Amino acid sequence: MLAAERGAAVNTLEAYRRDLVDLVAFLGGRQARVADAARDDLRAYLAELLARGLSPATAARRLSAIKQLFRFLHAEGVRGDDPAALLDAPRRRRPLPKVLAEDEVDRLLAAARAMEGPEGARLTALLELLYATGLRVSELIALPWPLLAQGGDCLIVRGKGNKERLVPLGQAAKTAFAEYAATRDYFVGEGRKSPWAFPSRGDSGHLTRQRVGQLLKDLAIAAGIAPARVSPHVLRHAFASHLLAHGADLRAVQAMLGHADISTTQIYTHVLAERLRRLVGDHHPLARQ
Repeated sequence: MLAAERGAAVNTLEAYRRDLVDLVAFLGGRQARVADAARDDLRAYLAELLARGLSPATAARRLSAIKQLFRFLHAEGVRGDDPAALLDAPRRRRPLPKVLAEDEVDRLLAAARAMEGPEGARLTALLELLYATGLRVSELIALPWPLLAQGGDCLIVRGKGNKERLVPLGQAAKTAFAEYAATRDYFVGEGRKSPWAFPSRGDSGHLTRQRVGQLLKDLAIAAGIAPARVSPHVLRHAFASHLLAHGADLRAVQAMLGHADISTTQIYTHVLAERLRRLVGDHHPLARQ
């Protein structure tokens, strides 16, 4: 159902599989099965997760998988009840996103542009696209070559749940990709063709998420930034935070990020609070007294 109806990604399916296999193992220790598990069995499992030292965030994700499983079984008539319906997730605070300052992104870009040859051109294009569009790294590496080769002002991106969205593409990103495109055959291999914008000679045929992350951490070292602070998702956070800091509308940022719920985008409103504080400090007459 998750794959066919919701279009869940492979990584999401694997996460659900791991979570539910763990649940089945726990129930087996209590001489219970998914088909006849009671609410007390599920409460005991959640307590066991916390006893193992799992964070409230992880326990909440496990509970989400459990709730969806039993909701599905009830809807399909496999069970006559839903023992997970009234279970509560552990309370947790949503952490603020890790972001880079604008000057740090400038340093990363400068370090990438200083690299020579095809590797430097590709890294610059990767960085420009991530920062200019806020794409998830999985969306970036899956971009088809014809989509970027046409040089349009927007990208049609297929994101989570197989949903499409339109993302504007700035001139800096288009220029960087055009310069990389001139060297793209270096990564395809002589006499070969690839449908991907960022091809690789590996099994997947395109760059992997892990390889992009490794390239960015190496770049962070060259730029004098702690590598632990730089990742594809941190650049996605920087994209959203910097847009909001410069006055972008929250709904517009939500659309570009591909968030289904505005509450997900609201984690970036801390930068709005900081911008308002600066506005008051700079312009309110009493702030200067």
